[in-house]
Amino acid sequence: MYAEQSQANNPNRCFNWFQPHDARRGSGEALSIRQMVTRMRRTHSIDPARIFITGLSAGGAMASVMLATYPEVFAGGGIIAGLPYAAASGVRQVMSAMKRPQPRSAQHWGDLVRAASSYTGPRPTVSIWHGTEDRTVAASNAAASLSQWADVHGVSEEVFTQTSVAGHRRRAWSNRKGDTVIELYLIDGMGHGTPVRRTKAQAKARGAGPFMLDAGISSSLHLAKSWGLVRRNAACRRT
Repeated sequence: MYAEQSQANNPNRCFNWFQPHDARRGSGEALSIRQMVTRMRRTHSIDPARIFITGLSAGGAMASVMLATYPEVFAGGGIIAGLPYAAASGVRQVMSAMKRPQPRSAQHWGDLVRAASSYTGPRPTVSIWHGTEDRTVAASNAAASLSQWADVHGVSEEVFTQTSVAGHRRRAWSNRKGDTVIELYLIDGMGHGTPVRRTKAQAKARGAGPFMLDAGISSSLHLAKSWGLVRRNAACRRT
């Protein structure tokens, strides 16, 4: 399902992740997206345990909103060049939040998520993607998102495994059961956008679309792989 913003709601057709009414459970855009998910699940008999959400930039920030306000709905989420939940409250705070997140403790960030709903069950897994040279949404927002969800999942930010995937850093945090609950991909040298990997045929045909940045790694593929939506052997051949 692709949720779409109208120009009447936002002149730039971005999600209003910063407006309290739209970033709160039971109202505004958050409720609207929740209703869309419910409609799709019922219409297509979708397994409720296999519902995920991802977005870029304002969409990434809105993914944070949905993971915080409706954690029982999603098994996992991908925050791409986005911001942590409740990074801004009102339009006046948007630009400053994008440039530098507020100096909050991990517990404070986590408390904002816990206060977003009365849910006390298992939390969605979170995959955070950010370019190190992002000049639109600073990469420090990825660090703030990590602090937020590490606190929510009860894992230490200091205890992680690091690997290299297609030449880029991937860090993973596991819970006591050994399940990966958070992963962070830092895409070296990439600006503001979604990392993609074009095939030779695609490179000859045309360039990547707006905000689709050829970084030699596909976030969409790796997200689908980690969520169990594609066969691992097929994913490995194409990464």
